[in-house]
Amino acid sequence: MISRRFSQAACRGLALLFIVALPLGLPTTAAANLEDKAGDFIRSLSHEAVSALTRTDTPREERIKKFRTLFKKHFAVGAIGHFVLGRNWKKATKGERKEYLELFEDLMVVSYVDRFQRYAGVKLDIARVRTENATNVTVFTLLPRDTGKPVNVLWRVGSRKGKEGEIMKILDVIVEGASMSQTLRSDFASIIRQKGGKVSGLLEVLRVKTAALNADQKAKNTQ
Repeated sequence: MISRRFSQAACRGLALLFIVALPLGLPTTAAANLEDKAGDFIRSLSHEAVSALTRTDTPREERIKKFRTLFKKHFAVGAIGHFVLGRNWKKATKGERKEYLELFEDLMVVSYVDRFQRYAGVKLDIARVRTENATNVTVFTLLPRDTGKPVNVLWRVGSRKGKEGEIMKILDVIVEGASMSQTLRSDFASIIRQKGGKVSGLLEVLRVKTAALNADQKAKNTQ
């Protein structure tokens, strides 16, 4: 089954990884411009997510729909899914890859949608932004909590040119030094090993996990 480490990671951040560009120098002005855009992107996304997903009067199915839209818009779902499966991607059949990506998206959505309730009214503080290369930056943020120090959350953000202009996507989320993409990759690899090296074994676990999350929330809603 998916480890407790995955559940803890899912409480705090999402993992996402593009193909990393080779490090390239950027003119100071261009770097500052990219950093400003990335900071604004994370700030805007945080506000949009909290505003759309923390209303207690919004039905869960509607919140799921809204979160799925945000997730697919701002995260490279296919890229993260491919990365997390690692070398096992080559083992998977075309049909298994298709189902895996669908289940991966479903798992991320149902894992997170109900957790946003605890962040109602919370404002993500942006501490600084650092340029990594010509297309990637890291946004350093602090997530306040009721007791103790704020949680350190780093967002890897990538930029590319699209048909309608510049497109920004989150590449990875690192919570208190733990990369979400690496955590999921390790968990999924462990599951596949336990299932005799078969991707089909992982698919079954993802089906069960997603169904359990939905059933658990429905039970809570009827109490």
